[in-house]
Amino acid sequence: MADNQNKPKQNQINIELDESVAQGIYSNLAIINHSASEFVVDFVTIMPGAPKSKVKSRIILTPQHAKRFLKALNDNIKRFENTHGEIKDFEQPPIPLNFGPTGEA
Repeated sequence: MADNQNKPKQNQINIELDESVAQGIYSNLAIINHSASEFVVDFVTIMPGAPKSKVKSRIILTPQHAKRFLKALNDNIKRFENTHGEIKDFEQPPIPLNFGPTGEA
């Protein structure tokens, strides 16, 4: 009997997830720019009362990968909404975001 269970499948990719990357980075703003050869997505976290913010992560994609990402994200949103209901799309607030009154200590 052949031992096929221990052999890696063809076209299988072993992807490792570093512990620090697995923590993720929260973002409440994405800025997207593009050129003829790439899409650049900057993920930003804007905090209440903070007059400035920094890019937390930058992802650079080829146009082909950007389109595949769009399709995959759209598919996942449809599956999420089928399970949990429609995601409400609120009117986009102006930049900078106003989180309301700031606290004082």
